[in-house]
Amino acid sequence: MNKEAQHWINRYMDAYLVVTRRINAQIRDSISEELTSDQYLILRLIQGQELCTSTHLAEAFAVGKSSITAMTNRLVEAGMIERTRDENDRRQVYLSMTEDGKSIFDAAEKQVQEIVSPYLFHFEESDIEMFIKMFEKLGSLMQESGGKNN
Repeated sequence: MNKEAQHWINRYMDAYLVVTRRINAQIRDSISEELTSDQYLILRLIQGQELCTSTHLAEAFAVGKSSITAMTNRLVEAGMIERTRDENDRRQVYLSMTEDGKSIFDAAEKQVQEIVSPYLFHFEESDIEMFIKMFEKLGSLMQESGGKNN
């Protein structure tokens, strides 16, 4: 690896640690006591999918299905999500938010917006758009190929 690439990686890792640790801590401290950061993210993923499955959540979290099952079980027990079986294929189970889950998620989402938005005001709109596009591209590369050239 050349020195320039190593320098970029070090800068990325340094910024990643500061940003993710601080934002996650602020989110953890501000969202409902009923909800962990991971549970908030699960609700966010469920909300964004018309037919969300445990498999989708496991892939998004990059964890095994047993880990997702444990997390979703807690959300079911708390009355925030429910499971429904596909009428055509009873093996297929979909996850959706209950009204209580939607209410808790909406409150948490508002808190997250209040935490993140003040940071955005320090940047031009075009810079924010470019950053998000590049970050989305990095996310896509990680999901598709692990960054390797095919």
